[in-house]
Amino acid sequence: MRLSSVRALGTRLAFAHFMMLPAAGCRSSLGAQAMPTASSIDSLARTLMQRERVQGLALAVIDAGAVTHVAAFGRRSEAGAPLTTGTVMYGASLTKAAVAYLVMQLVDEGRLTLDAPVRTLLPKPLPEYPDYADLATDTRWGDITPRMILNHTTGLANFRWLEPDKRLRLHHAPGTRYGYSGEGFYILQLILEEGLGLDLTAAMQHRVFERFGMTHTSMQWRPDFQENLADGFRADGSIEPHDERSRASAAGSMDTSIEDQATLWAGIVRGDGLSAASRAELVRPQFPITSRHQFPTLDTTAGSEHAAAALSAGVGVVTFTSASGPAWFKGGHNDSTGNMVICLERQRRCVVLLANDVRAERIYPALVRGILGEISMPWSWEYDWLAR
Repeated sequence: MRLSSVRALGTRLAFAHFMMLPAAGCRSSLGAQAMPTASSIDSLARTLMQRERVQGLALAVIDAGAVTHVAAFGRRSEAGAPLTTGTVMYGASLTKAAVAYLVMQLVDEGRLTLDAPVRTLLPKPLPEYPDYADLATDTRWGDITPRMILNHTTGLANFRWLEPDKRLRLHHAPGTRYGYSGEGFYILQLILEEGLGLDLTAAMQHRVFERFGMTHTSMQWRPDFQENLADGFRADGSIEPHDERSRASAAGSMDTSIEDQATLWAGIVRGDGLSAASRAELVRPQFPITSRHQFPTLDTTAGSEHAAAALSAGVGVVTFTSASGPAWFKGGHNDSTGNMVICLERQRRCVVLLANDVRAERIYPALVRGILGEISMPWSWEYDWLAR
């Protein structure tokens, strides 16, 4: 979600004067421009961090489906302990994309169908689970499908506690409008656990994290993380201690490191562990997004500034048309975390950004532009404060 403290950051973002860094290396077989050197990327990152007083940032670069650069800068704690490439950081909503990858494995195995209605996926009606009793009088809950959850078209608010009365409700018919929803992923987790009998923590560990050798990643807190753990820095510079999440949440409980995220996203780009059809489904534009901003999620105000980018919902990611062809991204955010992954599909080229300082989001447009070039990323849709 986007909070008022973050929206206020936008007035200071001025990245247009940061030109594309000198590139080095060979052009790919697809004719993509060459990538800048690792030293140039690191220099730009440090310069931008200093400008916006960003305390900690980690990044990874993927090209042709292979990790080519991983780096970390700044500090992970108030005491000044250095942020390293192995530091455990909060993954936030990048968790949703990782869970989507698990879901597509289950689709490949025939254990789950993306378009099956939830009324057929649980051993009892959804409102009979105490957390969903609020939906008892609205039968439209039964029309929600895993695809709608992954496309964020369920009709649910981001979180019920954002509702005036803190109660869950459908704001529109499922499948008719994009509206980012963590609540939807709670239902998806219920389907996986109650409907399929999976333990989400164990399934993610075995099917995703172990597959990609992600030794510093988990869906819930591990005591061994304490040795190299990042606390967060809010917009005012104050510290937010790392939350030791005792229970897995499909909406956003993943702890991880930049080293692990680099291998994860390289694997996702390559399609490791998925059929070609399921890998293509992840990033296929499936539902048009016409809102001016992603947040607030229930704002129906339409915007035309991103029409050329053809914003659409994929499976757990947002797709768009970049200057170099199909592209997609996924963000993750809280008051002291700013994460972003952006990938160019044809080139299998990505930038992965994890920050334990929310002010890092101020520098992402310039940093990504310096690495990938001008790709027409719809920044002001993702960061609603950018246009203010």
